[in-house]
Amino acid sequence: MKTKNKTVSKLLASHHRLVHSEGLKVVSHVQRDSREWIINTLMLEGYDVPFKYKRKKRYKNIKGQRVNLTYYPAVENVAGIDMEIMKVVRIKIS
Repeated sequence: MKTKNKTVSKLLASHHRLVHSEGLKVVSHVQRDSREWIINTLMLEGYDVPFKYKRKKRYKNIKGQRVNLTYYPAVENVAGIDMEIMKVVRIKIS
């Protein structure tokens, strides 16, 4: 467990915009194909902003699970409208 904390601490120290949250409950998990990547979108309890990350392969559905996330805020343009999203850098099931 100390190794995980050191890893997160190093990430947070070197990237000032990063945020780390633990024990967040996943309300919705959607996976979409985008050429060679699978785009994962999470909606979390208590947040109205989508959390997005990419994987090369499909992953098990984590709806209802609690997760630890390291992420940073970003803006994505959808149909000409700027939407706030959270880009996930690191995700672990807690």
